[in-house]
Amino acid sequence: MNIDLSKRSAIVTGSTAGIGLAIAQGLAAAGASVVVTGRTQGRVDAAIAEIKKHVPAAKLSGVAADLGTAEGAAALIKAVPSTDILVNNLGIFEPKGFFDITDEEWSRFFEVNVNSGVRLSRHYAKGMADRGWGRVQFISSESALQIPAEMVHYGMTKTAQLAVSRGLAETLSGTGVTVNSVLPGPTLSEGVGEFFNKIAKDQGKSLEEVEKDFISTHRPTSLIERLLTVEEVANMSVYLASEQASGTTGAAVRVDGGVARQVV
Repeated sequence: MNIDLSKRSAIVTGSTAGIGLAIAQGLAAAGASVVVTGRTQGRVDAAIAEIKKHVPAAKLSGVAADLGTAEGAAALIKAVPSTDILVNNLGIFEPKGFFDITDEEWSRFFEVNVNSGVRLSRHYAKGMADRGWGRVQFISSESALQIPAEMVHYGMTKTAQLAVSRGLAETLSGTGVTVNSVLPGPTLSEGVGEFFNKIAKDQGKSLEEVEKDFISTHRPTSLIERLLTVEEVANMSVYLASEQASGTTGAAVRVDGGVARQVV
C-alpha cells in the first residue's frame, strides 16, 4: 500500500513529543504539509528539527499556542484557517486516586482532553465538508473502554472523545469527511517514559523491570506483553488519514496490543 498525502495538509495537536510527534512525522513522510503544535515556540522548533532529521524533505510549519484553552484554539485557527486532516492528539494524564481528584482537576482534564478537540473540529470539519474531503481523528485510549481506577478522570475524558467522534461522524454523513477515534494501549511515549524512569529510580529497578511490572499488574490482558511504541500508534493514524481509509468512519480503532478484551 502506497500512502500518498502530498496534496493534503494536516494539523496535529500536541505534536512536540510522544505519539503526536510520531504522527506528525508519519504524515510528513507520506508527503503531507504538517502543522506542528505545542505550547511554546522552543518546543515547536525542536520538534520540527527532529522530524527533519528523519524526513529531510518534510513540509513543516509550527504554531505555538495552549490549545487547552479557547484563546489558544482561536490563535491556531487564525494562523491556519483550514486543513484537510485534523488529528486531535493533545492530552494530559496523571495517576491520582478518585477521592483526591478536585473539581478543578476534573474541569482541567475535560478542557484539555475533550474541549480542545471539540473546538478545533467545530471549525475545521466544516471547511472539510464544504470541500468534500477531510479526515478528523481523536487520539483516545484503551482507557476509554476499561476505565483505570488509578485515573478515573483521564478515562472519563477518553470515553467522552469516543462519543464526540461518533457524533461528529454521524453529523458529517455523506460529506466525504471521515471521523474516527484511535485507541492506543499503554505506549512508551515521552510522558510515560519520564513517569516510569521516576519509578525505576525510586524503586532501584531498571526501566525494563518497571515496564514488566506495570503490564503484569495494571494491564495483564495485554497480548503483546509490552508497551507499544509511538510509531505503532502513528502507523494507524497515518492510514486513517489516507485515501485508502475512505470506508472507515465513525469507528473506534484499537492499537492496544490486545489489552481491551471486548471483541468489537
